[in-house]
Amino acid sequence: MPTPQEDPTTAAARAARRPGAITLRVLSALLTYPETALRGHYAEFGALLAADGVLSRSRRGEIATFVQQLLRMDALDAESAYVELFDRGRATSLHLFEHVHGDSRDRGQAMVDLGDTYAKAGLLLNEGELPDYLPAVLEFASTQPAQGAKAFLDEIAHLLNALLAALRERHSGYACVVAALLDLAGHKAQAVPITTEAPLDEDWREPPAFDGCSTVGQARPGDPQPVHIVRRQPSPSRGANP
Repeated sequence: MPTPQEDPTTAAARAARRPGAITLRVLSALLTYPETALRGHYAEFGALLAADGVLSRSRRGEIATFVQQLLRMDALDAESAYVELFDRGRATSLHLFEHVHGDSRDRGQAMVDLGDTYAKAGLLLNEGELPDYLPAVLEFASTQPAQGAKAFLDEIAHLLNALLAALRERHSGYACVVAALLDLAGHKAQAVPITTEAPLDEDWREPPAFDGCSTVGQARPGDPQPVHIVRRQPSPSRGANP
C-alpha cells in the first residue's frame, strides 16, 4: 500500500497502537487504490473498526455497506471506477495540495515541508509516492497521540469537507470514508447514503439500433415519453399583429 513506511523501533510506531490509530489505517486503506492484495483484507475492516471503537455504530454501518459493495464489484471494475473518480479531476483528488495550491510554485515547498514532518517522525514514503496523498497523510496521523492526530485532522478539515461535497455530488460510496475522517476531527458530518453503482459496462452500453434509447437517465422503449406543444408565434414580417 503506498503509504509511509515506519521504523518499528521508533516511538511513532508505538504510538500507532493508541485508540483511533487502527481506524485511521483502515480508512487510509479504503482510500487506497483497490489492488487485489488489498481487497483481500477488506473483509477484516469491520471487526477492526469495531474493536477500535472510535467511530459511531451508524458510521461503521455505512462503511460496512460500502465495503460489501466494493467486494461485490469485479476487481477490474473497482480499479477503473477508482481511477475515474480520483484521478480525473481536481475536485475529487486525494492529493490535498491540489485543493490548495494547484500547480503553483507554493505546492513544491509545501511538499518538502510535509516530507520533512514525516521524516522527523521516523517515517519514509514509498518510492514515487507524494506526501500530500491522503492515505499517506492518514498513515502519519495514525502514528501520533490521539489528541495530536485529532488536531492534525482538524487542520485539514476544510479540505476534507470540500472532498466530501464533491464525492456526494457524484453519489460515491467513498463519501462515507471521508465523513468518518471528519467525525474523528470533531466536525459534524451528516449521514451518507450508499447507493448501488451501475456496472461500468452498463453505463457505456450503446442502445440497440432502431430500438429507442436505453442510455442511463433516458426513456427506454415502451416507456411514456412526454411531448411538449409550443404555439408558434406569427412572424411580424408577414404583417401579423404583435
